[in-house]
Amino acid sequence: MSQKPTQSKTRHISRRISGLVQSDIRAMTNECVRLGGINMGQGLCELPTPEIVIKAAQAALSDDRKTVYSAAEGVLPLRQAIARKLERENNIRAKAETDIVVVNGSTGGYAATLMALFNPGDGIVLFEPFYGYHLNAALLAELEPQFVPMGEGSDKLAINETAVRAAIKDNTRAIVVCTPNNPSGKMWSEADIRLVGKIAKEKDLIIITDEMYEYFRYDSREHLSPMAYPELADRTVTLMGLSKTFSITGWRLGYVAAPAELASKIKIANDLFYVCAPTPLQYGVLAGFDVGRSYFTNLQTEFKIKRDKICSTLEAIGMPPLVPEGAYYVLADISKFGLGNSKLFAMALLEKTKVATVPGRAFFNSGVGDRYIRLCFGVNDDALDKACQQLMQIKGGL
Repeated sequence: MSQKPTQSKTRHISRRISGLVQSDIRAMTNECVRLGGINMGQGLCELPTPEIVIKAAQAALSDDRKTVYSAAEGVLPLRQAIARKLERENNIRAKAETDIVVVNGSTGGYAATLMALFNPGDGIVLFEPFYGYHLNAALLAELEPQFVPMGEGSDKLAINETAVRAAIKDNTRAIVVCTPNNPSGKMWSEADIRLVGKIAKEKDLIIITDEMYEYFRYDSREHLSPMAYPELADRTVTLMGLSKTFSITGWRLGYVAAPAELASKIKIANDLFYVCAPTPLQYGVLAGFDVGRSYFTNLQTEFKIKRDKICSTLEAIGMPPLVPEGAYYVLADISKFGLGNSKLFAMALLEKTKVATVPGRAFFNSGVGDRYIRLCFGVNDDALDKACQQLMQIKGGL
């Protein structure tokens, strides 16, 4: 009896995904759950959700008119609230009817943007350290990532014009800006924006900005949106989110603001991928736009205390931090411990202290990433205090 020839299992796997693996962020979360540790790896944000947001979502769930599909671009009242907020707080003028798309989290908006605006083989510039999803979603869209390495001077996160220009090739079509940055907490200055904007205009590039953490900023830093600059408004796609602001990361809600011509194509991609963002939850976050200004002031005050607490601990145990200006992540330098491999270090740290972090290699194309781990301090106060105590166990060495 003849046997059928053995066929490779990879025959049915797309080349787009064959080189991709689960992110280190997800992997460390799984290990943290296995060991019963404190998760300072994934950016869950454990603060209470504003009651006004919860009640509005609950009310929508009980209303048959608000549990059906919404328009692909989101419900109009929410887009109108977003347009008012953009003009009031970001100095961005966007029309609710044509320039705004409500999406399934900023990552969903990013994926829809890549598919709508670029072709396979197009180049996209990323700055080290970058958010891993920005890289991997680009790879999945068959784009060519082009990296600006982190600096080596006293200000490692400074934007260097020579380095930016060196990263750009003939096929480059976009530059990704993340401010406040995940994972470093860098906030882009006006000089940074004007420098990259000058290059984008010269090379006719799209600027994609991820501004998910706009409300998490410290030391009186001002959040600046590239789309607010008139000379950049017609080439900027702005990604913003609601999940971190209101501690609803599982709701998967964000929005895109872009010139109408670009937004119309992003809307089509969003429709094909996701149909629409969850309708009743859109009504929930709509209510959140009515929270008082004090909510955001308290957010910044509370998170500055958290930032200072974790940074002091890191200094004490010999892992000097790159003190973040915004967001709720911090990169810590682990080179003193001599392992030379951030994944091995993160696993050893989790085993000894029961605190989960993310290997720095997840945010770098170069080997520099193995000098760092990323910690998320967006956990509740009890968890943060306990994590700081447990991290002190390695003060004398790992």
